[in-house]
Amino acid sequence: MRERCKKLLREVEHHLHKELLPFWRTHGEDKDYGGYLTYFDRDGRPTGETVKTLLCQARMIYTYSSAHRAGYGEGEFLEIARRGVDFVLPHFWDDEYGGWYWTAEQDGTPLNSSKLTYGHAFMIYALSEYGRASGDPRGLEWAEKTYTVLQTMAADNCYGGYAEFLERDWSKKKPGKYGGDRKSFDVHMHLMEAFTNFYAATGKPIAKQRTQEMIDLIFHRILHPTFRTGVAQFAFDWTPLHQILFADVWGSDRDVEEGEGRPLNNTSFGHNVEFAWLFLHATKVLGLDVERYQPMLRKIFDHCHQYGIDWKRGGVYCEGPHDGPARERNKEFWQQAECLVGFLDAYRLFGDEKYLDAYENVHRFVMDKVIHHKVGEWFPLLDENNNVVWDYMGHAWKINYHTVRSMIQSEARLREICGDQK
Repeated sequence: MRERCKKLLREVEHHLHKELLPFWRTHGEDKDYGGYLTYFDRDGRPTGETVKTLLCQARMIYTYSSAHRAGYGEGEFLEIARRGVDFVLPHFWDDEYGGWYWTAEQDGTPLNSSKLTYGHAFMIYALSEYGRASGDPRGLEWAEKTYTVLQTMAADNCYGGYAEFLERDWSKKKPGKYGGDRKSFDVHMHLMEAFTNFYAATGKPIAKQRTQEMIDLIFHRILHPTFRTGVAQFAFDWTPLHQILFADVWGSDRDVEEGEGRPLNNTSFGHNVEFAWLFLHATKVLGLDVERYQPMLRKIFDHCHQYGIDWKRGGVYCEGPHDGPARERNKEFWQQAECLVGFLDAYRLFGDEKYLDAYENVHRFVMDKVIHHKVGEWFPLLDENNNVVWDYMGHAWKINYHTVRSMIQSEARLREICGDQK
């Protein structure tokens, strides 16, 4: 077992240190205006697109900060993170109404001034990480400002959770595709992630309390009561709804043929396993007893193991029913990234080799099919036969957050399993 994991570890180390981090050491920074440019073609060359999204600015601040905290970059990654903070504070923050604009032009002029809770979650996550990495007081100061405006303007004090799509003045957007009448697993999972990091950075009791509340809400309202897999979208009172695409997006989403949206009996393998490992991290930060959650976590991991893994060609499918084989059988880069970390955590938690088998399946698929080794980053989407569908290296919504985090976290877990600490 140790030799098996050491071989996997060496491949992760090579990719992380010889390909992935070198790519992001030289790509992304906007030397003219500050912040980050995120559009790269299949060869890693800038496409000329210059729109800056709050999500990618935040995620890149997080990634560079986390790489520094992991001991990489000899200070250079922290400086790149600092320059990202230098850009977003004066350009993305709304001094009149509070909160962060959703998109901006290259020079920081606001384009879409909407307030999306998803973006605010990642600013809390990123600024907390930056504060932990740097000691720069701006990190925790602005993480707390973001946390406070979210609690004040977006919290739903009737049904719990948070409104997700709001106008610049924090009024709710229109219903339907504008999202003003919906809540989601995705956003609330990432709020848990953000609040966990905010608590780790500040030690504030109220942050711990809010994180626990988010955990309880996800387990009691968002995960399917029988299968414990995630339901994607809800009405404000947590009635499950068909998953639809929104006017304001944060991914290269593909529409579905059904006019009313995706089927109600549908779940994301990647989100489920991502939630599981983020929750396990939260239990450590908050000091929770993980045993009481183990049966539910096993259901999440087993669902993906049984239905989400392509055991013939490798990799993780996108979506499928709560109780059956995958229906959307394309393979997205971020789902692979999150399942790598998740299945290592499943193996560490339960000691069952089937989870290590699942990890190795996805690992082999990523190393052989998803990574564009000549360039250093990952292809975003492959079909069920492992043909590349989209081939860009960077996009308005795809940068280094999933890929670098996956490799840093997988490296740490494989080292622990191997007893091969740095």
